[in-house]
Amino acid sequence: MKEFLTRTVSGILYAAILVVSMYWSNALLMVLFVFGLIALAEFKKLIKLKSLIVPAIIFSILYFGIWYWCRIHHSATGTNEAIQILLVITIFVNLFLIKDLFAEKKIPLFGSKRYIATTFYLASGFIFILLIANYSNTFTPLLLLGSFILVWVNDSFAYLTGKNFGRQKLFPSVSPKKTVEGFLGGLFFACVSSYFIATYTETLGFTNWLILAIIISVFGTLGDLIESKFKRQAEVKDSGVIMPGHGGLLDRLDSIIFAAPFIYLFLRILTYVS
Repeated sequence: MKEFLTRTVSGILYAAILVVSMYWSNALLMVLFVFGLIALAEFKKLIKLKSLIVPAIIFSILYFGIWYWCRIHHSATGTNEAIQILLVITIFVNLFLIKDLFAEKKIPLFGSKRYIATTFYLASGFIFILLIANYSNTFTPLLLLGSFILVWVNDSFAYLTGKNFGRQKLFPSVSPKKTVEGFLGGLFFACVSSYFIATYTETLGFTNWLILAIIISVFGTLGDLIESKFKRQAEVKDSGVIMPGHGGLLDRLDSIIFAAPFIYLFLRILTYVS
């Protein structure tokens, strides 16, 4: 009971900080930056990177640099192209991580790949989370809030469905508790939730939110599995201890970090077809 209460209070506090920060663009900017640094520190331990200095500097430059040019000089030549290049590289790296998840017994972590992962898997993930909230150079926090709600719904119902009805293991070598039934349950309820998000946020149409629900469920689950594989290689249960009852901040954000570039890619496609 005590553990459940601790986990509940910790989860509510984490969600409250995120949701409240979405009322002000600068507050969200700083909260995501601090979350990013904490996640980087946790990830550094998982991949046994010697120093956090270089990844933290790269993250800070990319994060504030892109935010500055998008918010202050969004019409400047090269800004859009720079984001597109970052998006392509990030998705390319994420696809390689998916390949490593399925094809490799262990994710290769040679020297340069550690820096590639911290930059284009983790740091880029936070940058695209921020860009989702600044879609079309306008502060649109409801898009980001809707994405987080879909992640939370997917995770919660995947857990509940898997616990009560799960029989077939989804990826037992990486995450023994995840089941196919749990994944389908999370996907189903995320799709149902997309209707209410579309109705009450009045941001995108139901069809678009439904597609986002599928994107978030699929790539969010893959992101969770990839982080689980990193933890298994590091022989740890959690990425950190900052959230009592939950583990590390990376454990809570792994799904949205991995899904964010794909969410942003879909939003960019919408601007071209609409």
